[in-house]
Amino acid sequence: MRKFVSCLLAAVAVAAMCTSTWAADCGACGGGCAGGCGDAASSASGCGDVGAACGGTRTVYQRQYVTEMQTVTATEYTTETRERSYTVMTRVPKTETKTRTVTVMVPETKTKTVNYTVNRNVTETKTAEYTVQVPYTEQVEQTYTVNVPVKEEKTSTYTVMVPKSEERTSTYTVSVPYTEQVEQTYTAMVPVTEEKTSTYTVMVPVSEEKTSTYTVSVPYTEQVEQTYTVNVPYTEEMSGSRTVQKRVPVQSMKTVQVRGGSWQNQMVEVPGGTDACGCPCPPKQCCKRVWVPTCETKEVPVTTYECVTEEVPYSYTVTKCRQEQRSRMVSVTKHRQEERTRTYTVTSCRPEERTRTYTVTKMVPEQKTRTVSVTKHRQEERTRTHTVTVNVPEERTRTYTVTKMVPEQKTRSVSVTKYRTETKTREYTVTKCVPETMTKEVSYTVMVPQQKEESYTVTTYDCVPETKTSTYTVRVPHTVTKEVPVQKCVTVAVEVPVEGGCGGDAGAAGAGACGDAGACGAAGACGGEAAACGSGGRGCRKRGCRRGC
Repeated sequence: MRKFVSCLLAAVAVAAMCTSTWAADCGACGGGCAGGCGDAASSASGCGDVGAACGGTRTVYQRQYVTEMQTVTATEYTTETRERSYTVMTRVPKTETKTRTVTVMVPETKTKTVNYTVNRNVTETKTAEYTVQVPYTEQVEQTYTVNVPVKEEKTSTYTVMVPKSEERTSTYTVSVPYTEQVEQTYTAMVPVTEEKTSTYTVMVPVSEEKTSTYTVSVPYTEQVEQTYTVNVPYTEEMSGSRTVQKRVPVQSMKTVQVRGGSWQNQMVEVPGGTDACGCPCPPKQCCKRVWVPTCETKEVPVTTYECVTEEVPYSYTVTKCRQEQRSRMVSVTKHRQEERTRTYTVTSCRPEERTRTYTVTKMVPEQKTRTVSVTKHRQEERTRTHTVTVNVPEERTRTYTVTKMVPEQKTRSVSVTKYRTETKTREYTVTKCVPETMTKEVSYTVMVPQQKEESYTVTTYDCVPETKTSTYTVRVPHTVTKEVPVQKCVTVAVEVPVEGGCGGDAGAAGAGACGDAGACGAAGACGGEAAACGSGGRGCRKRGCRRGC
């Protein structure tokens, strides 16, 4: 954005300087040939030698920017702290007791006679007429459409599978069962009971008193001196070292590329072009502001951090233990052997033989004979005749009846039920409520006003003025004289060589302010026709003074 603004300012400056140069050229010639030859002659001192302008040097006025220090009056502001006093009204409460008369409504019970109305039910018979819709039947002729079936005979051919029976004979084998009586021998187990005697041994328990001697360890306590080792702690100071890493700042120089630049005034040559008579004009020198970028290499101090390993001594406390021999009296339990006697009962078992009788049942095998019917089969060949049905296709013709429905209009009498309106009379009972006035005694409460004195508290507030002080900040202006750099546009006269000759007869004559004279050919004078100033009087007025040479 800054570069874009700089380029835009430079372009505006160049355009302003070039416009000033053109205007200076036109103003120096006294308005060109706008007033005819007389004006051209009178402006000869401003333009210089007319003949010198066609082939010699020429004075050109250019504008340049010069920086000067200018004294400027500026207003600056200083912050000052001030104090101010202000009054605050404080409300101070004040309590007062006052007396007032209050009217209190006291309830009072009174009795009065009140008339009230009671509605009694009175029954009354009334007659009312009502309308009834009475139905009646009427015969009406109605036309309707009936689908009448019409039969039609049709013939069609179809194929029928006609069954045909054939007699066939086949031989087959049959297993014919027959029964045969066979005598069979089998073994049967017959139970036989037998008495047996056996001898068995029984262990009979026998109790016996015995005496035995046994040894018992009897404990007893004895005091014995015991030596033991104790670890006694003690503290010892020790020293050591540990490795510590530190970040140490290191100053070094670093080469960096700094991009900068400055605004500089450059002289730019602008082509002059040609005038109305075709004479080439000398080029113009314009002052142009150009941003000249620079790239500088600088040495910049840089702080970097390096990790440095360092051995740091430190002291620490160690708790150690040393062994000490100590003695103490210990109660030791010991045992002595004592012999003792005891009596105990021993139960032993002695064998005793006994006899018992028992019954034994045995199964004795016995051979028996029986007659059994056995079914056997013998193979017999037989012949059978069976009928086989075979389907034979046969074409047949059939006649069938097709029934079609043909619509037909018919008339019939239909009974239609209609309604006629009849008026009838009925009696109904109406119950009316007849009001009746009655009297009763009513108790009511009336609020009677009574005057009463009461005390009440009133809080009033008195406004007491109080002065407070506050601090505030004020911006105080004061005038300061400064020197600021200011750029001025200065007009500088420059001698520029003029190339080329004058067109027509004006450049060859080279004398006088009129006739054949003219700045840059026929641009400022009259040329061949002095009064006309070129062709039709349009030379310098339109192109000479507007564009300049």
